[in-house]
Amino acid sequence: MSHTAILWFRRDLRLDDNPALQGALAHGARIVPLYIHAPAEETPWAPGAASRWWLHQSLLSLDASLRRLGSRLWVEEGHSLGELRRVIAATGATEVHWNRLYDPTTRERDARVKQALRSDGLHCESHNSALLFEPWDMATGKGQPYRVFSAFWRNCVKELPTTRPDPAPARLAAAPRTTDGPDVGALGLLPRVPWDEGLRAAWTPGETAALESAATFLDDRIATYGEQRDRPGSPGTSRLSPRLHFGEIGPRRLLAMLRQRGLEPTAGPGEPFVRELGWREFAYHLLYHFPHSCNEPLDRRFVRFPWRTEGTPELLAAWQQGRTGLPLVDAGMRELWRTGWMHNRTRMVVASFLTKNLRLPWQEGARWFWDTLVDADLASNSLGWQWTAGCGADAAPFFRVFNPVRQGERFDADGAYVRRWCPELERLPDLYIHRPWSVPPSRLEAAAIRLGNDYPLPVVDLASSRQEALSAWEQIKG
Repeated sequence: MSHTAILWFRRDLRLDDNPALQGALAHGARIVPLYIHAPAEETPWAPGAASRWWLHQSLLSLDASLRRLGSRLWVEEGHSLGELRRVIAATGATEVHWNRLYDPTTRERDARVKQALRSDGLHCESHNSALLFEPWDMATGKGQPYRVFSAFWRNCVKELPTTRPDPAPARLAAAPRTTDGPDVGALGLLPRVPWDEGLRAAWTPGETAALESAATFLDDRIATYGEQRDRPGSPGTSRLSPRLHFGEIGPRRLLAMLRQRGLEPTAGPGEPFVRELGWREFAYHLLYHFPHSCNEPLDRRFVRFPWRTEGTPELLAAWQQGRTGLPLVDAGMRELWRTGWMHNRTRMVVASFLTKNLRLPWQEGARWFWDTLVDADLASNSLGWQWTAGCGADAAPFFRVFNPVRQGERFDADGAYVRRWCPELERLPDLYIHRPWSVPPSRLEAAAIRLGNDYPLPVVDLASSRQEALSAWEQIKG
């Protein structure tokens, strides 16, 4: 009789290109597909509402895929080691396979679980499904972790994997269930107040949708990705970040799909996209080697940075609500609230505005993104915020301040993005769409806009707030 293996799902919610699944199948095991909801064990911060919404939908999709193969998802909630031992006792499993996670608290938890289960006499094996390279695989010539992306990625591109990932199996030999645990709905992941209409309209989570989205992007938009990815008003990006975060698709599959279309990952139209995957790899490299970076600046000078103290709750609320009076900033924050996602160019602009013009701590922005993004990822979130704030590895210099007016005029010249998310400004001419305070009164009247009423005046002056930020930088840069 075949023995039984537990396949412990976490953020690898797929059957295609799933090394833990293949590891269990290699031993001819009957599979117990198990998801244990234990958020307090996995990240420094509780999962945000948008992430919980996505997780609910993705787990339902995974269960449906398993049922088509003759299996089903076993859902539990509680302490991971205790639940694993309980399922092991109920099924007679002799081995456990899972795919690695790299958040500091999760790594510590997984190490304890592996040691305990091996002490129980079980075969435990962890695998890599999330990354092209393990964080410990890449090092400088001196054996140190990288802190500069360009050098890190030059090393990576020499060794990009070329093997074809394993597809999903045609059937799974499922172990019989002796008890019925909670279903996905019992985990309470969905909001009690139905605010998620925008998310439901914007996204279809799950592995099937992830593969379809990747194929559509590679077929229809990869050729113009390098040019269009900076324009928030056009559908030029892949929008695969939440699917990568939840493991509905893996980077090895994306490389294989790229090559299937005759595209090279290091040249031509495929190169800019693969380089963005490289930034994701770099984020995990940094989080692994500098685990404190999710809360503390890598550049220790910024511990002493004089962040603003007066009026901070009001300014933070205006930023969160998209009521700053800077149209590109407000459009980005409203897109985030409505859809759980924000265009990457706009993410940099709103982050710069918070940390430079408002001079509020980057951690405040990181926590807001954590709660509102469907792709809230500890590694990428930490890298992005520290990069923009100027306090991380390979960070933009602090004196680089993104001017939201000039950014809007350059990357949203026709105002399509602002008009979509700030409809009160839709009747403004393109010339003024990114600086409505400069509109002549007659034009404002023709557009039926009363500044300070229909749309707010800017909460800060861009020029003077930039100078205040640079003065604050002068106090610590030595």
